[in-house]
Amino acid sequence: MVSQCLKVALSQVNSLTLNQLLTHQSLAEPLLFSFSEQNLLIDSSLETLTPGLFSNETITPVKKPTDNDWELVVLSKMSVGQLHSLCQLSGVELLSLARINHRLGISSYRFNLAATDMSAAREKINQFAMTENLEVALLHAAPCLTEPGLLIMDMDSTTIEIECIDEIAALAGVGDEVAQVTERAMQGELDFAASLTERVARLAGASESILAEVAANLPLMPGLRPLIEVLKANHWRVAVASGGFTYFTDTLQQQLPLDATQANVLEIIDGTLTGKIIGDITDAQVKADTLTRLVGEFEIPSRQTVAMGDGANDLLMLDAANLGVAYKAKPVVLQQADCAINFSGLDCLVHWLK
Repeated sequence: MVSQCLKVALSQVNSLTLNQLLTHQSLAEPLLFSFSEQNLLIDSSLETLTPGLFSNETITPVKKPTDNDWELVVLSKMSVGQLHSLCQLSGVELLSLARINHRLGISSYRFNLAATDMSAAREKINQFAMTENLEVALLHAAPCLTEPGLLIMDMDSTTIEIECIDEIAALAGVGDEVAQVTERAMQGELDFAASLTERVARLAGASESILAEVAANLPLMPGLRPLIEVLKANHWRVAVASGGFTYFTDTLQQQLPLDATQANVLEIIDGTLTGKIIGDITDAQVKADTLTRLVGEFEIPSRQTVAMGDGANDLLMLDAANLGVAYKAKPVVLQQADCAINFSGLDCLVHWLK
């Protein structure tokens, strides 16, 4: 149990990053870390602190509950001043520093917290993160990296940096009109299935060689390979569920150790696109159903599931997972997801996991 803590004026540490303040490598148990008026309070048993900042003055804190499963997770470049401002803006009260993770060359800090309205706090935290160009997550009972889990990702603009249908359309000479429909569908302004049918119809008569040209140059999203490597080392399954096309998910599966893929099948006859899709369309519901199906096939606990995406067609899949992550997403997705990655590569996800 925490019995004493040190205090220091915020003015002395405001500009320090958490890495500069705390060089401790690991925590055996949660340690008090909170703000009180103009002071930072920190557990006196934390051995490695920036020399010269803390006096020998100690106070006895009030014991606070820390078992609500809510955590605030921030990366090491956040300053103490930014953390304090974030807490004031969002109405979050830090209770203790629960854990420090060192993954892929970056440290992250997990704080136990309390807040009157977690939904309102999350919205304000998202606003602060976007304004300050920071990665921050308010999480409840997050999946654990070191236990087997399932990550299912969207493909276009999530797993890869492009929208394949827009690239195909550009090469087919109908790029602008298709791109406009794509954007409206991702914003949630159009029914996905209807919009996809419309866009694919405009590709009728295009040569299959256009697909091969796009597939030969799929730009993987930054951080994708390191993320998959870390997950696989910890016995996770990784899948892609896309409103795009199997022509490209098959290409990805040749390049990456994916456990499963789900996408639409373009009809191609005599080397030419007919403008039609074979079979049912992979829409938002199919994506969510794919997650549910893979959980059963791979025998993954539902608490160990993560979904990532950027468009409105991903919302049901994100909601079906224990942790739904908006990746550089449209506003409608950012507002509804559990957390977001806005400025980093996909590998930032390893820090949102316990």
